[in-house]
Amino acid sequence: MSDLIQGFPSDGIVTVNRVILKQDYTIEDLEERVATLCENVKTYHSDTGFVGGFVMLNSGEVSNEGSAIGLPVESPLKDKEAQIVTFWKSFEEHEQSHRSETFQPLFRQVLELCENGNEEIAYRMLWSGKAYSAKQASEARAAKERYREAA
Repeated sequence: MSDLIQGFPSDGIVTVNRVILKQDYTIEDLEERVATLCENVKTYHSDTGFVGGFVMLNSGEVSNEGSAIGLPVESPLKDKEAQIVTFWKSFEEHEQSHRSETFQPLFRQVLELCENGNEEIAYRMLWSGKAYSAKQASEARAAKERYREAA
């Protein structure tokens, strides 16, 4: 395990929420409600298991080099789908945070704008890493070449 996510333990969990916006809501509505919810989690749960997180919005771009689903040009969920990803020391601490009376009202406000309801999946981290520096990348390529020639 690397230090890509500082303070994230090797036995921690990652939770992922998929949000699909209802027709009547905007990205700004999502940003405002999720920012308020995330600030609450940071304030009340940074010392009870919360390590960090991020929120990402579907850009609409589809990688035809990395996809095996044909050759779509644009995702139909562009600017409508978001993923809320959080990192926790344990699943139990995550669940406890959701039972918090400060969390629940804010969570319900986010759910109001979800077309798909909500399903939050917990994952066990298998790998994380950050890019090599330019020097490390050059050394790694040189090592690969040396071992390939030796084989």
